[in-house]
Amino acid sequence: MAAAAQSDRPLPAWAEELRKSYLRGEAWQFVLHGNVHDLVPHLGKLVPVSEFLCDVLLAPTKDIVLRYDVSSGVRVSKGREKDPRLDELKESRAPGRVLPAMERLLLSADRIGAVIEYAETVAPATDTSFASEADRASVVALHRWSMSPVLEEMDNLVLVVTETLSDLHPRLVANPRTATVKIPMPDEASRREAIGIAAPSLEPRFAERLVEVTAGLKLVQVKAILEPAPGGAAAKDAAALAESEEEALDEVARRKREIIERECAGLVEFVEPRYGFEAVGGIESVKAELSAVAENLREGRRARSPMGILFTGPMGTGKTFVAEAFAKEARLPALKLKNFRSKWVGATEGNLERILSVVQAMGPVVVLIDEGDRSLGGEEGESDGGTSSRVIARLKEFMSDGANRGRVVFVIMTNRPDKLDADIKRAGRLDRKIPFFPPQGPDEVEPVLQALLRRYKLGGGVEFPRDREAVSAPLSGYSNAEIEQVVLLAGERAGEGPVQASHLADAVHDFLPSRDREMLEYMELVAVFEASSRKLLPRKWAELSADELEARLLALRARVGGRR
Repeated sequence: MAAAAQSDRPLPAWAEELRKSYLRGEAWQFVLHGNVHDLVPHLGKLVPVSEFLCDVLLAPTKDIVLRYDVSSGVRVSKGREKDPRLDELKESRAPGRVLPAMERLLLSADRIGAVIEYAETVAPATDTSFASEADRASVVALHRWSMSPVLEEMDNLVLVVTETLSDLHPRLVANPRTATVKIPMPDEASRREAIGIAAPSLEPRFAERLVEVTAGLKLVQVKAILEPAPGGAAAKDAAALAESEEEALDEVARRKREIIERECAGLVEFVEPRYGFEAVGGIESVKAELSAVAENLREGRRARSPMGILFTGPMGTGKTFVAEAFAKEARLPALKLKNFRSKWVGATEGNLERILSVVQAMGPVVVLIDEGDRSLGGEEGESDGGTSSRVIARLKEFMSDGANRGRVVFVIMTNRPDKLDADIKRAGRLDRKIPFFPPQGPDEVEPVLQALLRRYKLGGGVEFPRDREAVSAPLSGYSNAEIEQVVLLAGERAGEGPVQASHLADAVHDFLPSRDREMLEYMELVAVFEASSRKLLPRKWAELSADELEARLLALRARVGGRR
């Protein structure tokens, strides 16, 4: 394990952590998880993690280094193939025969290194009562090794490798004598080194931009992207490269989006907002609040950036549109978190870990979670074996990690914040709580109307305050989504010409808005109680006392609080 001492080249942080833990005698069996199927920059080459473990970490100080997985069986990375001590290990690929033979070798000889790859296929995470006899035997064997006082005295080392920790049997993960080490996604320095190895002739300025664009990708993916196309571009002269640079970066960004969405199995989606705050009508106080946050993110003022933001208010009030516009104003990539829950045991936790690893590697990034009460709140009476509580606990841990401030900003949208876990809404996770309400009067309706007419290129025939009585006054209290439908109906009536006040008046008369008034008022009231600033409240709510608001909320909650 003294590989670092034999080279001036420092080890990656995760490998150094493993080395020091072993040398201190804290453990001789390790579980490695995370980015285990990637490449590691080493001595001017990009080396697969499995080869790095065997050839760089183990080989310098071990006489025999073995690799094992259930498909290929035992392979000798270092040592004599004809060594009779290894014959028994090669007789079968089944864990039930390989692990006992490997144990006999570990007990009989020093300076042995073993890497057990795809360990989730050897000791899968499953209820012991439902596990096969072979799986139970494998779990017991690996657990017993770590606790053995005889093996502890030997100069041997076992590395158990799995991509997702939740796929491995929990008895191994929770074992105090087995150390767990996470291999992270590549950081900026690793990507810079990998790009220099994969495409050494790239112009330095262009290479630095590639380092930024490829955030969130594994090095094996960066290598696959760079070698076919940008490597060829790098051979061009500087003028030709300058002309094609933006096109090349756009292509890398496009492939990155495809790779990450595929890597996350459709659990995340890249959002490319078309509009910023210039397309958002009204809500000036909300836009001012969010513009200040966006500026801090753009300028890298991490200490002034919130960990997360909660958007709350009735449906159709523009929460999603404003969230995407906020990402555009902040000039940050935006990921929309989809439903990552699965019916399979352990899959939900694994899905979340995969997503969080990508998100952390991509930072700075905005993470959008729509309908947060359904994604994160869980269903009442739901029985999922504790999956929801574990998922929420992990997400809360990630959201409150101070290292993510200014790098990962969660924007959670919901019309039922009362259904969210109370602890996820605290300061340090969701620092800002922005309420959204339907426009309350003609003066609030008109900016929304004008913004929608501009967006759909239907403007030119409506003028305020001239048309207030016929158009904006009747729309008071309508949600933004309902006003949008009225505008589109008016556009149909106008045909090829601009929308006139008469078209809008006809559309208002024809349109039937949703009118579950009690539920809408309840959603407004819970948004009022969640708001982090009184200046963001409409006049009708801001002027009421706290006692009046609470009495009204309690009365409505008794009638509609249990409904979705």
